Amino acid sequence: MAGHSKFKNIMFRKGAQDKKRAKIFAKLGREIQIASKHGGVDPDSNHRLRTAIDAAKAANVPKDNIERAIKKGSSNENDNLEEIKYEGFGPGGTALIVETMTDNKNRTISEIRQIFSKNGGSITENGSVSHSFSRKGELVYKAKSGLEDKIFDYAVESGADDVINEEQNYIVYCDPDKIINIKEKISKLSILPISVSLTWISSSKVKINKEDGKKLFNLINQLEDNEDVQNISSNYDISKEVFDTIEFDR
Repeated sequence: MAGHSKFKNIMFRKGAQDKKRAKIFAKLGREIQIASKHGGVDPDSNHRLRTAIDAAKAANVPKDNIERAIKKGSSNENDNLEEIKYEGFGPGGTALIVETMTDNKNRTISEIRQIFSKNGGSITENGSVSHSFSRKGELVYKAKSGLEDKIFDYAVESGADDVINEEQNYIVYCDPDKIINIKEKISKLSILPISVSLTWISSSKVKINKEDGKKLFNLINQLEDNEDVQNISSNYDISKEVFDTIEFDR
């Protein structure tokens, strides 16, 4: 098991995440606001907005919420909202990229630094981690019998970089500019993604043991719970056998 999306999927199954729908909707709404603010309100000409809307739909965000977020982004209501990316090291020598949206960067960095410190990690200078990561689009589909080969073929034909068969999901990674075309191509199979997002994928993975794994997942879990954090990416690699023995903090 390695990477950002797999962590989220397995943690949901473990029951260590107790995400509230309102918190998820708020994060997706902020992404729509920022995308509208910087690229305009037309999703056909604003690639980031289209991806944000698709992500919100995949999470069952109501249409009214999406429209309000677009309207708010196109106004001057969120002029003080800014994007800040933090880089850091976690337990076992792992690397993390934490993407935030905040109206108070002093509060955010203080909270992020405290979370890292409490869980055996540390914030580092920008560029010290991200140089080994690449920006990727990520589509997650629920695994269905008989569809794996078709999803793989459609994704590759549309320019996907990789398709991973997880225990319960298929994950498609691609260039961010291709995520919409790939989603539309696979939709011909009459299936929709359960998650649409932009993430960071590392070219080198760091294998971690049980002790470091528990610390790292607690770190990521606490970052996920922070209201200013939008996305988290890491380069950890842990075996399923080791992961299944970890008892997570509740």
